[in-house]
Amino acid sequence: MPVDKSILDEARKLLAPRIQGASRRDFLMRSLTLGGVAMLSGCNISDDQHVDAALASISRFNDRVQGWLFDPKALAPVYDESMITRPFPFNAFYGEDEAPSVEQATYRLEVTGMVADKRSWRLEELHAMAQTDQITRHICVEGWSAIGRWGGVRFSDFLQRVGADTSARFVGFKCADDYYTSIDMATALHPQTLLALTYDGQTLPRQYGFPMKLRMPTKLGYKNPKHIQAIFVTNTYPGGYWEDQGYNWFGGS
Repeated sequence: MPVDKSILDEARKLLAPRIQGASRRDFLMRSLTLGGVAMLSGCNISDDQHVDAALASISRFNDRVQGWLFDPKALAPVYDESMITRPFPFNAFYGEDEAPSVEQATYRLEVTGMVADKRSWRLEELHAMAQTDQITRHICVEGWSAIGRWGGVRFSDFLQRVGADTSARFVGFKCADDYYTSIDMATALHPQTLLALTYDGQTLPRQYGFPMKLRMPTKLGYKNPKHIQAIFVTNTYPGGYWEDQGYNWFGGS
């Protein structure tokens, strides 16, 4: 498959020196060092606007390349039940005892944006849709991974049910814990992308994202939002909680 000329043009621009007075070698070494530390720590370790701008450009370029390389038909590995990690690790930007409590009786999933059916959904309606299970690996940007069993509705089925415009670029999510993120439409339609309602055969526990989380084995953990309250389809870039702090947006695993 030929490479998109615009991607090559952008790569050439990024390889040119971007910091006044710095050699290409110094620039690339500094970019790699800062980028690696920033990704691992989540912190901005420099106030140099030129460095920040260069790293932002590299991140946007990386998003484009990952999107171009993503195969919507390629499946992530699945595992035997004996390989499930028990207990499955808790991970969030807060402690486990701070995970939000959502009332099932009053819960409504808001659906907006480029969809034909904008009505709210009750949990019972989502459980009434066709369900599927997967045992897949969760990969965290912090360097650990764990295998879990997730069950729920194929997200592509849900998008079809609400009449989503699948030519739109983004699907965004807002959560009960103030987390938010967004994904590309190709990943949204991937057969392993689930609106997860259960974990290991039981109702999704609070610490794992009750009432639902988006489970995507093709994405890093921070792209898998929990406690989802709203879903919207849009052509306007929605960003994300960690992405707006410098993390890569595409977030492929």
